[in-house]
Amino acid sequence: MIRSVVFDVGETLIDETRIFGRWADRLGVPRLAFFGTLGGVLAEGRPMLDAFRLVKPDFDLEAELEAWQRDEPHSLRENFDEADLYPDARPTLERLRGLGLRVIIAGNQPPQAADALRAMDLPAEGIYVSAQWGVAKPEREFFTRVIDVAGVPAEEILYVGDRVDNGSAGIQYVVKDTPMVEAKAKHRGGIAVETPLNKLAGFDLVTIWLNDPDGVTNYFAQVGPNSRTARQARAGN
Repeated sequence: MIRSVVFDVGETLIDETRIFGRWADRLGVPRLAFFGTLGGVLAEGRPMLDAFRLVKPDFDLEAELEAWQRDEPHSLRENFDEADLYPDARPTLERLRGLGLRVIIAGNQPPQAADALRAMDLPAEGIYVSAQWGVAKPEREFFTRVIDVAGVPAEEILYVGDRVDNGSAGIQYVVKDTPMVEAKAKHRGGIAVETPLNKLAGFDLVTIWLNDPDGVTNYFAQVGPNSRTARQARAGN
């Protein structure tokens, strides 16, 4: 039984379109071209920074962030604010709290992201970022920390994120769409995908299980009304 739901931040609660648009402008490349490069890199399971280095081979993240802050001290730059919160994020958190579930936010983010999230007064019992913990996904210790703050066993935690390559340490892991998990299974040598496995009461989520023999990465993928899978089904594809 699920007793705690933990949310990632980027592309889960926060729409990063504006952030990466500003990055494209900073790097001097067309926004659509940069978005396509990001998508291609992530689809191959490569680090996001590879996309930056494809458009700027000598890219140094820390140096660029320092220069950007000097150039635009009063802009959002690589950060976000409440305008970037997905419209359904707050209602979803509220519904989960209403079901009696413990709601937590924890993701790979810099320290200022925690302040930005707290300023939104979201209905969550805790907000944690990797910079403050000193450990990031996909390290097991990150998910050990998640288990600690959730206060329930790993099998009673549902982690909602957007990427299937960031581990889980036994926690059930929901991502955006079934094809992402199926592609990951194929990439990892044809790992079995089982469906359906679980439903979360009160939500239109059908999930599948990536039966990974390492016992660590048990991924779930949501098939909600706005997912690619659902849209293809409605279109008869």
